Amino acid sequence: MGQHLSQLYSEHSSIAAVLGALSSLVKEVRDHGRQVNPEAFRAIVYYLDVFPEREHHHIEETVLFPRIRQRTHAADDVLDQLTAEHALGERAIRDLEQAFVRYEERGASEFPAFAAAAEVYVDRYRDHMRTEEERVMPIAERVLVADDWAAVEAAFASHRDPLQGVGSETDADTLFQRIVMLVPAPYGLGAAIDSE
Repeated sequence: MGQHLSQLYSEHSSIAAVLGALSSLVKEVRDHGRQVNPEAFRAIVYYLDVFPEREHHHIEETVLFPRIRQRTHAADDVLDQLTAEHALGERAIRDLEQAFVRYEERGASEFPAFAAAAEVYVDRYRDHMRTEEERVMPIAERVLVADDWAAVEAAFASHRDPLQGVGSETDADTLFQRIVMLVPAPYGLGAAIDSE
């Protein structure tokens, strides 16, 4: 991992942790009949919508990807693919949100649809990050110059991942605390999952 991409990799790590929590909680309910506070799912879905889908992808599409395209055409196909996946991600997060609302409002009968939407979202997003890290980031490391990196770093510095670091109390910090406190142990600091 190059020093210039540390922020992107850090954000990917945070996103991966949240995806892992979502996947684990879905399995606890589906496979073990556990009761999970729906607010844990709500906080996770909210994070995935607000941070990765709206902020992280925006910086990739408006700063990082165009800078790579200016320096080489070697990544054009994969950048086109990733941009298309970002658009699909917007639809997928809406589908996940709607499936969650139906589950929250109508109860257990809607859980299988929510679980399926969550699994599709998690698998798609993990594949997406793997493609970025394995196919795009090595090209970025080779072709971007100091001015490009300054722009990329400034763009990533313009927002803060709610799951990164500590600092003054902000809405992002509050969101992070909410996710951590609502997600049940052993996946978070919330109350342990109860059996039905």
